[in-house]
Amino acid sequence: MNILANDGISPSGKEKLELAGFTVITDSVPQNELASYINENEVRALLVRSATTVRKDLIDACPALKFIGRGGVGMDNIDVAYAREIGRTVANTPASSSQSVAELVMGQLFSLARSTYDSSKEMPTRGASEFKVLKKKYAKGFELRGKTLGIVGFGRIGKALAGYALGAGMKVICFDVFDVDTKVSFTVEGFGEVTVDVEKVDMDTLLKSSRAISLHIPKQADGSAVIGEKELSIISQGSILVNAARGGVIDEDALLAALESGHLAGVALDVFENEPTPREDLLESDKIALTPHIGAATVEAQDRIGEELADLIIADLKS
Repeated sequence: MNILANDGISPSGKEKLELAGFTVITDSVPQNELASYINENEVRALLVRSATTVRKDLIDACPALKFIGRGGVGMDNIDVAYAREIGRTVANTPASSSQSVAELVMGQLFSLARSTYDSSKEMPTRGASEFKVLKKKYAKGFELRGKTLGIVGFGRIGKALAGYALGAGMKVICFDVFDVDTKVSFTVEGFGEVTVDVEKVDMDTLLKSSRAISLHIPKQADGSAVIGEKELSIISQGSILVNAARGGVIDEDALLAALESGHLAGVALDVFENEPTPREDLLESDKIALTPHIGAATVEAQDRIGEELADLIIADLKS
C-alpha cells in the first residue's frame, strides 16, 4: 500500500512503515494536483503537517484514501468531522512535539527579556562603531526568575512549558476554557519528580497579572482572534507576549498598535496569519522576535512524530 507523506516524514518513521510493507512517497505535491496524484498512485494514507489542507472536496475526490494523518497538534487544516463521518481514519500526534515547542517558548522568553533577538542583528553592523550606544540600548533587560508567566491553554504543551518555567523560578498561572487538570509534574535531575498545582484563573486576571504570556490555543470557532484590541489593553504595561500556537490567534493589527504605543515591551511570533507569506510590517518590527514556525522542528520531535504516525497507520491499515 502506498503512503504519501506530502509534508515529509522522519527517516525513522519512514523506515518503520517500510519494514511493515508500505511504500512511502515523500514527493511534495502541489495542493491543486493532490487529488489526481493520490488517485493515480493508489495512495491509501496521506500524511500532512500545516502546509497541506485536506478539505471535503479532496476527501470526496479520493475514495480509496483511508487514513489521514497530521504530524503535530492542531488539525484545523483537515475537515476532521466530515472525514470520520464517512469512515476515514483521522489521527494526529499531540504529545510528540510538546517538549520542543515548550523549549522554543522558553528561549523566546529569555530572548525578549534581554533583547538578544535584536542585539544579535545590530551588533554585526553597529557593534564596532557604536558599541557604547548599543550597550546602553540593551541595558534595561529583566530577569524571568520571580516573574509571573500566564499560560493561555493548559494542554500538553502548556503543561510542558509550565515545568520549564517553574524550574526557572517563575510563578505560573493558567487559563483554559476546559476543566483541565492543573497539576504539573517534572523531573529535576538528582532530586527526582516534582509536582506543582498551578493556579487556574480567568482570562482577564491572567492578562492583568502576568509579566509574560504564552498562547497555546486555536483561533475561536468563527475563525476570529482570541487576543484582540480589548485583550491587549488589559495586559499590564511592559509585558511580553509569545505566540507559538496558531497564526490568527492574535489580531495582528492590534498587536502592532500595542507595540508601537509602547504598551507591550516585546512579542515573539513563531506563527503568522498569512503563512507562508507573513506581512512585512511584522517582520520589520524591532520589537518582535521572529521564527518561521519551527516550534516542533527538532530532530527528536520529528522522530517521535514519524514513529507515532507509523504506529497509527500500521494499526489501522494492517488490521
